[in-house]
Amino acid sequence: MSLRQSLVIAAAAAVLLLLNSVYVIDERALGILFRFGEVQRAPLAPGLHFKWPFAESVVKLDRRLRDDGHSVRVPTSDQNTLEVDFYVRWRIADPVAYYRATGGQELVAGDRLLTLVDRSLRDALATRSVAQVVADSGAALPAQLRGATQTKATELGIEVADVRIEHLALGKEIAESYYERMRAERRRIAEQLRAQGAEEAETLRAEADRQAQATLDEAYRKAEALRGEGDAKAAEIYAAAYGQDPAFFAFYRSLQAYRDAFKGKRDVLVIEPKGEFFKYFRDSGGGP
Repeated sequence: MSLRQSLVIAAAAAVLLLLNSVYVIDERALGILFRFGEVQRAPLAPGLHFKWPFAESVVKLDRRLRDDGHSVRVPTSDQNTLEVDFYVRWRIADPVAYYRATGGQELVAGDRLLTLVDRSLRDALATRSVAQVVADSGAALPAQLRGATQTKATELGIEVADVRIEHLALGKEIAESYYERMRAERRRIAEQLRAQGAEEAETLRAEADRQAQATLDEAYRKAEALRGEGDAKAAEIYAAAYGQDPAFFAFYRSLQAYRDAFKGKRDVLVIEPKGEFFKYFRDSGGGP
């Protein structure tokens, strides 16, 4: 072997040795340093690092958030089944635990995490009716799912950032049955309210009639009292007028009698013209 060949081989070996001694950790990655298969250091800080060639190796894991979603059918406490679409947002929190639990495989981690969310979801819905699930799906239920899933995901080295329910639906037959029960319940409540309203209206009507009758009775009583007072006053005035001028009083009373007798358009009186009734027609002077 010539000297040139030896130098080329030595240079190649040096380059290979250098390449196996230097590595870079990106800011978006988590690094684990192994020596003969045993963890030596983790996580590794971002930047340029050196290692023993061939004796040490580095595994790089993505530290960014990622999403995984799934659709499941879950029974509720009121014997209905909901179709639930959910997603979980997560990141690696402990790279060593994550690597040991999943071998560093993101698909394996995602599948295991979705299984944990599925179990938490079934536990949560087992104690809720459909109406409660719908009411809690905005905040209370996702918070419960996140807490329950995080407890189980810690051993996977995973931090659960969020769990969200994207869609809730009843099966077609179950939904129709459920909505029919809701409609029946609403009809029952409406009938009950209408009955209560009719009863209250009848009570108010009876009370109004009673008050109206009481008002009429009181008005009639006052009217009769006033009429009596008026008649008494009129009699008093008549008596005073008669005492002052009996002839004028007789004339005035006759005029009233004429007015009452002839006020009807079709009334007919058969009376002797020379009778006392027409006295003042015969005698314009008004004398007896």
